[in-house]
Amino acid sequence: MPYVICEPCVDVMDKACVDVCPVDCIYEAPEHNMLLIHPDECIDCGACEPECPVDAIFEDVDVPEEWNEYIEKNASYFANKE
Repeated sequence: MPYVICEPCVDVMDKACVDVCPVDCIYEAPEHNMLLIHPDECIDCGACEPECPVDAIFEDVDVPEEWNEYIEKNASYFANKE
């Protein structure tokens, strides 16, 4: 999973990241009240990261420790949808 959206996105969902994503891999997850990145669709371009106004997007290896649970939340959300 290249990029992960973390806690600062909860209740914000600005969608500036959605507008710049060249492969449309960022989706609304209403049950989590946030946006999530589909790990199989993301091409690891990084276009979304600087666009996030609340600094919620990180490369998976750079997710702050307190938000590590969001790595699994992003991955499992889409695994359950397929």
